[in-house]
Amino acid sequence: MTAQALAAEFEVSVRTIYRDVDELSAADVPIYGDRGPNGGFELLDGYRTKLTGLSPAEAATLFLAGLPGPAAELGLADMLTTAQLKLTAALPEGARAAAARISMRFHLDPVGWFRGVDDARFLPMIAEAVWKEAAITIRYRRDAGPVSRTAHPLGLVLKGGVCFERPVDFDLAAFWTKASRAYEVGLYHGTAKLRVSPRGLILLDQLGSPLAQMVREQARMTDAQGWVSVRVPIERADWAARDLIRFGAEIEVLEPAELRLRLFDLARDLSQLYAARAPSS
Repeated sequence: MTAQALAAEFEVSVRTIYRDVDELSAADVPIYGDRGPNGGFELLDGYRTKLTGLSPAEAATLFLAGLPGPAAELGLADMLTTAQLKLTAALPEGARAAAARISMRFHLDPVGWFRGVDDARFLPMIAEAVWKEAAITIRYRRDAGPVSRTAHPLGLVLKGGVCFERPVDFDLAAFWTKASRAYEVGLYHGTAKLRVSPRGLILLDQLGSPLAQMVREQARMTDAQGWVSVRVPIERADWAARDLIRFGAEIEVLEPAELRLRLFDLARDLSQLYAARAPSS
Protein backbone atom coordinates (compact mmCIF):
# COMPACT_ATOMS: atom_id res chain seq x y z
CA MET A 1 0.00 0.00 0.00
CA THR A 2 1.15 3.54 -0.65
CA ALA A 3 1.75 6.02 2.16
CA GLN A 4 -1.29 7.96 0.98
CA ALA A 5 -3.50 4.86 1.12
CA LEU A 6 -2.21 3.94 4.58
CA ALA A 7 -2.77 7.49 5.82
CA ALA A 8 -6.37 7.37 4.59
CA GLU A 9 -6.94 3.93 6.15
CA PHE A 10 -5.66 4.95 9.60
CA GLU A 11 -6.86 8.55 9.41
CA VAL A 12 -3.42 10.07 10.05
CA SER A 13 -1.06 12.24 8.05
CA VAL A 14 1.33 10.91 5.42
CA ARG A 15 4.20 12.18 7.56
CA THR A 16 2.95 10.01 10.44
CA ILE A 17 2.97 6.95 8.16
CA TYR A 18 6.58 7.61 7.13
CA ARG A 19 7.59 8.06 10.78
CA ASP A 20 5.81 4.86 11.85
CA VAL A 21 7.44 2.91 9.03
CA ASP A 22 10.87 4.16 10.14
CA GLU A 23 10.17 3.10 13.73
CA LEU A 24 8.94 -0.32 12.67
CA SER A 25 12.06 -0.82 10.55
CA ALA A 26 14.26 0.25 13.47
CA ALA A 27 12.50 -2.41 15.57
CA ASP A 28 13.46 -5.06 12.96
CA VAL A 29 9.90 -5.49 11.73
CA PRO A 30 10.45 -6.66 8.11
CA ILE A 31 8.67 -3.82 6.32
CA TYR A 32 10.08 -2.40 3.12
CA GLY A 33 9.11 -0.02 0.33
CA ASP A 34 9.15 -0.24 -3.48
CA ARG A 35 9.31 2.82 -5.71
CA GLY A 36 7.40 3.26 -8.94
CA PRO A 37 3.78 3.54 -10.07
CA ASN A 38 2.91 0.18 -8.48
CA GLY A 39 5.10 0.65 -5.44
CA GLY A 40 4.31 1.11 -1.79
CA PHE A 41 5.09 -0.34 1.59
CA GLU A 42 4.93 -4.09 2.12
CA LEU A 43 5.41 -6.52 4.99
CA LEU A 44 7.57 -9.57 4.39
CA ASP A 45 5.44 -12.56 3.43
CA GLY A 46 4.83 -14.93 6.33
CA TYR A 47 5.79 -12.48 9.07
CA ARG A 48 3.65 -12.81 12.19
CA THR A 49 3.93 -11.45 15.69
CA LYS A 50 3.53 -13.89 18.56
CA LEU A 51 2.62 -11.16 21.06
CA THR A 52 -1.11 -11.79 21.09
CA GLY A 53 -3.66 -11.57 23.86
CA LEU A 54 -1.75 -9.20 26.15
CA SER A 55 -4.05 -7.18 28.37
CA PRO A 56 -3.22 -3.52 29.08
CA ALA A 57 -2.12 -4.46 32.63
CA GLU A 58 0.13 -7.26 31.35
CA ALA A 59 1.74 -4.98 28.79
CA ALA A 60 2.32 -2.30 31.41
CA THR A 61 3.96 -4.86 33.68
CA LEU A 62 6.41 -5.82 30.95
CA PHE A 63 7.42 -2.20 30.45
CA LEU A 64 7.77 -1.69 34.21
CA ALA A 65 10.09 -4.72 34.37
CA GLY A 66 12.35 -3.05 31.81
CA LEU A 67 13.12 0.16 33.68
CA PRO A 68 16.14 1.86 32.09
CA GLY A 69 18.41 2.34 35.13
CA PRO A 70 19.61 -1.26 35.65
CA ALA A 71 19.68 -1.90 31.90
CA ALA A 72 22.01 1.06 31.36
CA GLU A 73 24.33 -0.11 34.15
CA LEU A 74 24.53 -3.53 32.50
CA GLY A 75 25.24 -2.02 29.07
CA LEU A 76 21.86 -3.15 27.74
CA ALA A 77 20.16 0.22 27.24
CA ASP A 78 20.14 0.04 23.43
CA MET A 79 18.79 -3.52 23.40
CA LEU A 80 16.11 -2.57 25.93
CA THR A 81 14.98 0.33 23.74
CA THR A 82 14.79 -1.91 20.68
CA ALA A 83 12.87 -4.61 22.55
CA GLN A 84 10.36 -2.08 23.89
CA LEU A 85 9.93 -0.65 20.40
CA LYS A 86 9.12 -4.11 19.04
CA LEU A 87 6.70 -4.77 21.86
CA THR A 88 4.99 -1.42 21.32
CA ALA A 89 4.59 -2.12 17.61
CA ALA A 90 2.98 -5.49 18.32
CA LEU A 91 0.49 -4.30 20.94
CA PRO A 92 -3.14 -3.37 20.25
CA GLU A 93 -4.00 0.28 20.67
CA GLY A 94 -5.48 -0.04 24.17
CA ALA A 95 -2.53 -1.96 25.57
CA ARG A 96 -0.10 0.35 23.79
CA ALA A 97 -1.57 3.40 25.54
CA ALA A 98 -1.37 1.72 28.95
CA ALA A 99 2.25 0.72 28.36
CA ALA A 100 3.19 4.22 27.22
CA ARG A 101 1.94 5.67 30.51
CA ILE A 102 4.52 3.63 32.41
CA SER A 103 7.47 5.64 31.07
CA MET A 104 5.71 8.90 31.95
CA ARG A 105 4.75 7.93 35.51
CA PHE A 106 7.50 5.66 36.86
CA HIS A 107 11.22 6.23 37.21
CA LEU A 108 13.71 4.08 39.08
CA ASP A 109 16.30 6.02 41.09
CA PRO A 110 18.35 3.41 43.00
CA VAL A 111 20.76 5.93 44.58
CA GLY A 112 20.11 6.83 48.23
CA TRP A 113 19.68 10.42 49.36
CA PHE A 114 22.90 12.43 49.60
CA ARG A 115 24.87 9.65 47.96
CA GLY A 116 26.67 9.47 44.65
CA VAL A 117 26.13 6.89 41.94
CA ASP A 118 28.11 3.73 42.64
CA ASP A 119 30.95 2.96 40.27
CA ALA A 120 29.41 0.37 37.94
CA ARG A 121 31.93 0.31 35.09
CA PHE A 122 32.60 -3.41 35.55
CA LEU A 123 28.93 -4.45 35.51
CA PRO A 124 28.73 -4.97 31.73
CA MET A 125 31.76 -7.30 31.89
CA ILE A 126 30.22 -9.27 34.75
CA ALA A 127 26.90 -9.47 32.91
CA GLU A 128 28.68 -10.80 29.83
CA ALA A 129 30.44 -13.43 31.95
CA VAL A 130 27.09 -14.50 33.43
CA TRP A 131 25.58 -14.80 29.95
CA LYS A 132 28.54 -16.74 28.52
CA GLU A 133 28.98 -18.86 31.66
CA ALA A 134 32.61 -17.77 31.92
CA ALA A 135 34.67 -17.56 35.11
CA ILE A 136 35.94 -14.16 36.26
CA THR A 137 38.86 -13.09 38.44
CA ILE A 138 38.17 -10.40 41.03
CA ARG A 139 40.89 -8.45 42.80
CA TYR A 140 39.95 -6.25 45.74
CA ARG A 141 41.51 -4.61 48.79
CA ARG A 142 41.29 -5.81 52.38
CA ASP A 143 42.96 -4.63 55.56
CA ALA A 144 45.65 -7.29 55.18
CA GLY A 145 46.32 -6.36 51.54
CA PRO A 146 45.02 -7.17 48.02
CA VAL A 147 43.08 -10.40 47.57
CA SER A 148 42.26 -12.25 44.33
CA ARG A 149 39.32 -14.58 43.87
CA THR A 150 38.04 -16.62 40.92
CA ALA A 151 34.25 -16.64 40.72
CA HIS A 152 31.80 -18.68 38.66
CA PRO A 153 28.87 -16.26 38.23
CA LEU A 154 25.65 -18.25 38.18
CA GLY A 155 23.59 -15.06 38.01
CA LEU A 156 23.69 -11.34 38.58
CA VAL A 157 21.37 -9.45 40.93
CA LEU A 158 21.10 -5.64 41.09
CA LYS A 159 19.71 -4.22 45.15
CA GLY A 160 26.47 -5.82 36.92
CA GLY A 161 37.77 -17.42 30.64
CA VAL A 162 37.44 -20.75 31.92
CA CYS A 163 34.12 -22.44 31.38
CA PHE A 164 32.32 -24.20 34.20
CA GLU A 165 29.28 -26.44 34.52
CA ARG A 166 26.06 -24.68 35.51
CA PRO A 167 23.87 -26.63 37.99
CA VAL A 168 20.76 -27.84 36.20
CA ASP A 169 18.39 -27.05 39.09
CA PHE A 170 19.86 -23.60 39.91
CA ASP A 171 17.09 -21.02 40.56
CA LEU A 172 18.57 -17.51 40.72
CA ALA A 173 15.60 -15.82 42.40
CA ALA A 174 15.23 -18.52 45.07
CA PHE A 175 18.98 -18.62 45.70
CA TRP A 176 19.20 -14.83 46.06
CA THR A 177 16.28 -14.69 48.49
CA LYS A 178 17.83 -17.37 50.69
CA ALA A 179 21.39 -16.04 50.44
CA SER A 180 20.49 -12.41 51.10
CA ARG A 181 18.51 -13.34 54.21
CA ALA A 182 21.36 -15.53 55.45
CA TYR A 183 23.80 -12.69 54.83
CA GLU A 184 21.70 -10.21 56.78
CA VAL A 185 21.30 -12.59 59.71
CA GLY A 186 24.98 -13.57 59.61
CA LEU A 187 26.12 -9.97 59.96
CA TYR A 188 24.85 -9.75 63.52
CA HIS A 189 27.01 -11.53 66.07
CA GLY A 190 25.56 -10.06 69.24
CA THR A 191 22.90 -7.89 70.80
CA ALA A 192 22.91 -4.59 72.63
CA LYS A 193 20.52 -3.29 75.26
CA LEU A 194 19.64 0.34 74.69
CA ARG A 195 17.76 2.99 76.60
CA VAL A 196 16.05 5.20 74.03
CA SER A 197 14.35 8.57 74.38
CA PRO A 198 11.06 9.36 72.58
CA ARG A 199 12.99 11.43 70.04
CA GLY A 200 15.54 8.63 69.70
CA LEU A 201 12.79 6.23 68.65
CA ILE A 202 12.08 8.51 65.71
CA LEU A 203 15.75 8.94 64.82
CA LEU A 204 16.33 5.18 64.79
CA ASP A 205 14.78 5.08 61.31
CA GLN A 206 18.23 6.13 60.13
CA LEU A 207 19.50 2.63 60.95
CA GLY A 208 17.06 1.08 58.47
CA SER A 209 13.40 0.17 58.51
CA PRO A 210 13.73 -3.47 59.74
CA LEU A 211 15.77 -2.45 62.78
CA ALA A 212 13.51 0.53 63.52
CA GLN A 213 10.46 -1.71 63.29
CA MET A 214 12.08 -4.20 65.69
CA VAL A 215 12.68 -1.41 68.21
CA ARG A 216 9.13 -0.07 67.94
CA GLU A 217 7.70 -3.54 68.54
CA GLN A 218 9.61 -3.72 71.84
CA ALA A 219 8.92 -0.14 72.92
CA ARG A 220 6.01 -0.71 75.28
CA MET A 221 7.24 -0.08 78.83
CA THR A 222 8.54 3.43 79.52
CA ASP A 223 10.24 4.91 82.58
CA ALA A 224 9.35 8.17 84.31
CA GLN A 225 11.10 10.19 81.59
CA GLY A 226 9.33 8.32 78.77
CA TRP A 227 12.45 6.36 77.78
CA VAL A 228 12.22 2.70 76.75
CA SER A 229 14.67 -0.20 77.02
CA VAL A 230 15.08 -2.35 73.90
CA ARG A 231 17.43 -4.98 72.52
CA VAL A 232 18.85 -4.75 69.00
CA PRO A 233 21.21 -6.97 67.00
CA ILE A 234 24.70 -5.57 66.37
CA GLU A 235 27.76 -6.53 64.37
CA ARG A 236 31.06 -5.59 65.97
CA ALA A 237 31.19 -3.22 68.92
CA ASP A 238 33.33 -0.64 67.08
CA TRP A 239 30.95 -0.56 64.10
CA ALA A 240 27.90 -0.33 66.34
CA ALA A 241 29.53 2.53 68.26
CA ARG A 242 29.99 4.53 65.05
CA ASP A 243 26.34 3.95 64.17
CA LEU A 244 24.97 4.87 67.59
CA ILE A 245 27.10 7.92 68.34
CA ARG A 246 25.20 9.90 65.71
CA PHE A 247 22.18 9.88 68.04
CA GLY A 248 24.06 11.70 70.77
CA ALA A 249 22.32 11.71 74.16
CA GLU A 250 19.06 10.34 72.75
CA ILE A 251 20.29 6.76 73.16
CA GLU A 252 22.18 5.20 76.06
CA VAL A 253 23.88 1.82 75.73
CA LEU A 254 23.26 -0.28 78.83
CA GLU A 255 25.13 -3.36 77.63
CA PRO A 256 27.44 -4.89 76.51
CA ALA A 257 30.21 -3.17 78.43
CA GLU A 258 32.53 -3.24 75.40
CA LEU A 259 30.10 -1.14 73.39
CA ARG A 260 29.70 1.36 76.24
CA LEU A 261 33.49 1.67 76.40
CA ARG A 262 33.75 2.23 72.64
CA LEU A 263 31.19 5.01 72.82
CA PHE A 264 32.98 6.53 75.80
CA ASP A 265 36.26 6.56 73.85
CA LEU A 266 34.61 8.18 70.81
CA ALA A 267 32.90 10.81 72.95
CA ARG A 268 36.15 11.55 74.80
CA ASP A 269 38.08 11.94 71.56
CA LEU A 270 35.43 14.30 70.18
CA SER A 271 35.41 16.30 73.41
CA GLN A 272 39.18 16.68 73.37
CA LEU A 273 39.19 17.65 69.69
CA TYR A 274 36.62 20.40 70.08
CA ALA A 275 37.84 21.54 73.50
CA ALA A 276 41.24 22.28 71.99
CA ARG A 277 39.66 24.53 69.36
CA ALA A 278 36.86 26.04 71.46
CA PRO A 279 36.87 29.85 71.64
CA SER A 280 37.88 31.26 74.98
CA SER A 281 35.04 32.83 76.99
